Amino acid sequence: MLHTFHATRGMVTSPHHLASQAGLDILKKGGTALEAVVATAATLSAVYPHMTGLGGDAFWLVAYPDGRTCVIDACGAAAAKASLALYQDAGHTEIPWRGGLAANSMAGTVSGWQEALHQSAAIKPNLPLSELLKDAIYYAEAGYAVSESEAALLHEKKGELAHNQAFMAAYADRDVLVSHGEIRRNPAFGRTLRHLAEDGLQDFYIGRTAQDLAHDLQQAGSPLCREDFTTHRATLTVPLQTDIRGAKLYNTPPPTQGVASLAILKLFDQIPATEAESFSYIHGLVEATKKAFIFRNAHVGDPAFMTACSQSFLNDTAQIKHLADSIDMTRAMPWPVPSQQGDTTWMGAIDSNGISVSMIQSLYFEFGSGLFLPETGIIWQNRGSSFRLAEQGWNTLKPGRKPFHTLNPALARFDDGRTMVYGTMGGEGQPQTQSAIFTRYARYGIPLQQAVTAPRWLLGRTWGAESVSLKMESNFSEALIQQLKLAGHVVELVPSFSSMMGHAGALVRHKCGIIEGATDPRSDGCVAAF
Repeated sequence: MLHTFHATRGMVTSPHHLASQAGLDILKKGGTALEAVVATAATLSAVYPHMTGLGGDAFWLVAYPDGRTCVIDACGAAAAKASLALYQDAGHTEIPWRGGLAANSMAGTVSGWQEALHQSAAIKPNLPLSELLKDAIYYAEAGYAVSESEAALLHEKKGELAHNQAFMAAYADRDVLVSHGEIRRNPAFGRTLRHLAEDGLQDFYIGRTAQDLAHDLQQAGSPLCREDFTTHRATLTVPLQTDIRGAKLYNTPPPTQGVASLAILKLFDQIPATEAESFSYIHGLVEATKKAFIFRNAHVGDPAFMTACSQSFLNDTAQIKHLADSIDMTRAMPWPVPSQQGDTTWMGAIDSNGISVSMIQSLYFEFGSGLFLPETGIIWQNRGSSFRLAEQGWNTLKPGRKPFHTLNPALARFDDGRTMVYGTMGGEGQPQTQSAIFTRYARYGIPLQQAVTAPRWLLGRTWGAESVSLKMESNFSEALIQQLKLAGHVVELVPSFSSMMGHAGALVRHKCGIIEGATDPRSDGCVAAF
């Protein structure tokens, strides 16, 4: 029997139990959900470094009890020196996935923490930064037990990561990589966190931390320099939103793929799938995903360079109806189209005042660019490897341009007063997992934890693989799988509870103040509540 967790004072969910507990401790000390998520994110950076860290980007979606909903865009832009000529002169027709030239965009994560704490301080005085970073500092210095997913990915990707001697020195003892359950320490990262706690988060961009980061990045061949640090800012912006039966849905605007997540649910709202886990349910969501991804792939990137408006697309009821009507509920639409990649961590928190936070933080690929920066103990992202090396067009590399992001935290306000935050890691799978969790819970009344635990699917190519099939966990019924194959879906079975399907989570606050939460058995996480 699967049980959803319940509480009244506050709740945190994340893909690692130590990070969830760190966030809960902040709530217990009277901190807001915004402060709790900073503590959770910092701790994840220490104990889940293959998925997230200070060298990456982040997006926040925050709902306030007075009805306000806002987005914190903590996305870094391409370096001032990251020109097309730089890569052409190095003999590249595509940006490398690993190494110095993959680390070509600024890390926005810490600026997102800054803006979140600025928003929190407008509600009540913040707890000391040393308190928010305390658990992260402890695990960086005293050590943490390496998770199964970190160990497995470390050994799987060793061939791509071994080029960086500092990375191997941080992860190996006498050339033997750390294994699941071993204690790993990152003293340099501990020192960095202490500097930030003492000098303030702005030190990451204008202080000695920025100086150390810029030095190590340049030594590793990255085009990033001090100017890129000093000019970076997180921005407060307006979320994308759309209405479906019984709820208003929110997600993050470009450069994220949030429009695709909302479009899937908007389209599915018009599909007559009467029963969860039925053929019409899975087929309908998969076909809605294809329609949404076509728009995403054609248009979404840095909003300053887009030729179509995501919010206008969602508001165009005639176009949405046309797309929904064009879905053949008996046959699969031919696929593929180009896919996106990446991994990340989603976390959520709700406090006793009803502030609800959905936040996602990422290095893009597992271990990002593979650059371990020895002075700071930080791994730098490779988000800028998603840029295209072309003169013009979608997501082309230009200095100061924001890269396309798979990151997209989700949030819903129900007509009955409930507020839901939910999300997952998983690149191309993020919108698909979001649609599965939300529809199971909201449309079909499946308990929240069961909605997260139930078998999932992923259409398209996963990182490092060429297959573009409809991947389905093997605990779906054989009859359903056969129906999907007969309808023309190219089905590939993967093990049940595969991390390929993301590390999802969800929290719901009811009008009466009760909070319920769920975490993903595919992760190392937990729900922490009181």
